[in-house]
Amino acid sequence: MVLGAALLLTGCQGSRLVREFPPTPLALDAPIGLATRSKLVALGGDTPRCLALLDAGGVRHKVLPPVRQDQCGYEDGVRLERGGALPVAFNPGGLAVACPVAAALTIWQREIVQPAAQRHFGRAVTGIDHYGSFSCRRINARSTGDFSEHASARAIDIAGFRLAGGGSVTVRRDWNGEPARAAFLRDVRDGGCRLFTTVLSPDYNASHADHLHFDHAKRGFGGFCR
Repeated sequence: MVLGAALLLTGCQGSRLVREFPPTPLALDAPIGLATRSKLVALGGDTPRCLALLDAGGVRHKVLPPVRQDQCGYEDGVRLERGGALPVAFNPGGLAVACPVAAALTIWQREIVQPAAQRHFGRAVTGIDHYGSFSCRRINARSTGDFSEHASARAIDIAGFRLAGGGSVTVRRDWNGEPARAAFLRDVRDGGCRLFTTVLSPDYNASHADHLHFDHAKRGFGGFCR
């Protein structure tokens, strides 16, 4: 009996490892695995595959023309549209992000945001407020140094969430506020760390007191989450 249980456990773990092994194709409707984040980052070098992934995953989107502004820009931009695999509305509308970020946001809202909202509020999230993605600037808005991931639309700043039936949760007001709201924000922050290589919150510094910063900076096998 013990041997049978051990074999079953080994089989389950083996099945999970096969599903999460990096060469296994990424699917937007699959559970988050150990290699999901690295697969999302890898999409940055293969726009046709990324767009095909959005199509296969039922993500409504519009492919955007390339943008070039000084030393900044992107060639893999999409505008996310509500519907299909993305029942939430991004506010303000017309959110333009690099395709891999769109794929990550699709998984994040389904696997992380909605379950967290049900746990803490018993309601769904119907809207996500943001401060945008593309911005031709350097890290920390310095005049010199490396450009931010915002400069290639590979980052997004999340400000808050709108709940079904009314009400909202915002990073600025609720990070250290009512326990359920604060716990929800930490859950969606921590879940973002499974899909983005950089996640910055109010716990990082005062510049992030009103938003969660997600990006796909190339960091090898690691990430930075705070």
